[in-house]
Amino acid sequence: MLELLGFYDELDNRSGQPNGSIRDTVRPVGEADEAELVAYLDGGHVLVDVMEGGHDVITGRAHRHSPGCSSLMTDGSWLWRRDFSHYVETHHVSLPDAFLAHVRGLRHRMPAVVVTHFAPHYDETMPLVGWSSAVPWRSTATMLVPEPRAVISKAEFDAATAARDRPAGGWSIPRKPRKPPRT
Repeated sequence: MLELLGFYDELDNRSGQPNGSIRDTVRPVGEADEAELVAYLDGGHVLVDVMEGGHDVITGRAHRHSPGCSSLMTDGSWLWRRDFSHYVETHHVSLPDAFLAHVRGLRHRMPAVVVTHFAPHYDETMPLVGWSSAVPWRSTATMLVPEPRAVISKAEFDAATAARDRPAGGWSIPRKPRKPPRT
């Protein structure tokens, strides 16, 4: 069975998720190697790509992993949601010691996954995270090899969001308020 990361009560409409409440894991500061841990999580192998939108369950705001937030990712030993790295980076959620030892032992490099070894673990883990109707893992590949992919950083996302949220028009001349429509 795969170990589970970031399956919190607040991220699902069912209570009693494997990792409990996210509010119990928030810390004021993260691990010394938090940036490398976030990059590792961002670089996981995508198992199930979900097309949906979500928001940060603590702040209510959109974040860099809002699109496809509940997509599932793995390194062959651990399973997490795509948006888990956001919560590590932004709210410094605590990580299990076994996960930290695992990632640091790999020197923060995503390993290749042998599909024949991985498939049985996938099949037995999916019901634990609410995917009991998920299709059993079938892949034509014999090995999942980490491939570099572009992932927007938190700073890039925040800058793009700030630019998008500015009102249109010139900044030097105040705009007249609009009149309400006649009824």
